[in-house]
Amino acid sequence: MIACKKIEVVEIKKLRINERNARLHSDDQIRQLMKSIEKFGFTVPILIDEKKMVIAGHGRLEALKRLGHRKAPAILLNHLTENEKRAYVLADNQIPMLADWDLTLLKEELDFLNQEGFELEDIGFGNEEVQNIFETEEKEWKKGLTNENDIPDPPSKPKTKLGDIYQLGSHRLMCGDATNTGQVEKLLGGLKPVLMVTDPPYGVNYEPEWRNEAAEKGKIAYAARALGKVENDDRVDWTEAIRLFDGDVAYVWHAGVYAAQVADSLMRAGYEIRSQIIWAKQGLVISRGHYHWQHEPCWYAVKKGKTGHWSGDRKQTTLWQIANRNPRGGEIEDANTDHRTQKPVECMRRPIVNNTKRGESVYDPFLGSGTSLIAAESTGRVCYGMEIDPRYCDMIVKRWEDFVGKKAQYA
Repeated sequence: MIACKKIEVVEIKKLRINERNARLHSDDQIRQLMKSIEKFGFTVPILIDEKKMVIAGHGRLEALKRLGHRKAPAILLNHLTENEKRAYVLADNQIPMLADWDLTLLKEELDFLNQEGFELEDIGFGNEEVQNIFETEEKEWKKGLTNENDIPDPPSKPKTKLGDIYQLGSHRLMCGDATNTGQVEKLLGGLKPVLMVTDPPYGVNYEPEWRNEAAEKGKIAYAARALGKVENDDRVDWTEAIRLFDGDVAYVWHAGVYAAQVADSLMRAGYEIRSQIIWAKQGLVISRGHYHWQHEPCWYAVKKGKTGHWSGDRKQTTLWQIANRNPRGGEIEDANTDHRTQKPVECMRRPIVNNTKRGESVYDPFLGSGTSLIAAESTGRVCYGMEIDPRYCDMIVKRWEDFVGKKAQYA
């Protein structure tokens, strides 16, 4: 039965408050209703009976009064008995409280509205409530058989050949070119990962010889030898690789001096910069410059028109204090990181946890020594990785096998 015939506009002073309404409206709620009316309009009419007594809408009516309105839209319910009116007053308030939120969608919507400049308090979500909603349930990560930051030595003669694809449990690794459309499609097999988290060799032109010489001469405080020059590390523009990722969210680590070029690559690939993350290390990285680097930046970007799929809590900041990878525990970063762009697993895990759910897929087009793979393994995500150098592919496979105690298979 549809009892509503029409909406009429009535004078507020002629409306009667229902003295048996058991629902209380605090001043805070009335203020939020006032903001809602000002922002969206008066979208839900007040329900009244034939004597102009309010059956439902007492809070909205009070908000209208405080805003200075003299009239209100109303719907006449003249089909209810006196007992049915009393029952409906309770039902109108109680039944909506029985609904639950889809927390995943709620987080996405709140994140989107927040990024678009909406004040979440204006739609009824206070700061504490928002923090509780975004509080991650993931507190413990999967422990492996080895330290998650351990990486094996690179082989002198790699077994992997360009074009090889490995299946590492649920993960996939391809030895190939992240700018090659056919190879990327072959790796992903039609899958669309939500997140790209990567650390391309952006223009660092890493030459380890001077570090090795300095170590031999005692000029720096560690004696580890660096592996060698990284493939394509003199290149700055990786727009082609970014465009081949069809997901919504990207975290791209990069050398600080090339922040502008990397941001431009992301924007040309259809992304909007949301934040710049700064990884603050506990010790410096030895260099030839007057100032030794003790931080690295990362662009957090979301594809235009899409959401960030935020799953993290609301207490996070853009400054990430994560110990850099120095196996000797010293204050100077070790040169022997096998892959120049090696990061602690936490640098890759944090984006994965913040922007994906368990079981979802992430993509790293420059997998390097496999850090994103271990981050995905430890958090129950699936990693699809591309690495162009066969030596590093061998290293990635062994690192994963040592960590989980299983064997990778050719796909």
